[in-house]
Amino acid sequence: MEKTKQTILDLENRQVEAFNAGDVEKLLSFFDPGISGFSSTQHMRLASLHELKKTFEYYLSRGAGVEYSISDPCVHVFEDTAILTFYWAVRYREDKKKKAITGRGTHVYHQIDGEWLIVHEHFSRAHHQYH
Repeated sequence: MEKTKQTILDLENRQVEAFNAGDVEKLLSFFDPGISGFSSTQHMRLASLHELKKTFEYYLSRGAGVEYSISDPCVHVFEDTAILTFYWAVRYREDKKKKAITGRGTHVYHQIDGEWLIVHEHFSRAHHQYH
């Protein structure tokens, strides 16, 4: 199980690297063609790689120096399925100002023919914490 958890974390880190390199096609290769999910950029459900591509392009077009990162990842493994939850941030410069969009994310991985692919994702923007 620990080996599977590390595999999932490694895959997620490779996605971060692909995003930061602006390699949308590489990003899409981590996802099953039948992907479903919710994006932080729209209300409607995502139901294809084409729709997911729009989300990546939205963030990559935010401004100069776009950088994506994740923190506090947590993996739960169930035989051929793994659920990864994490916090995310997209930082960029716009009109010489540094900006950030933050939120929470979930990727559901499923092992298909020996390969771990994301079959579902859910991203939401951060809420203000109330004390």
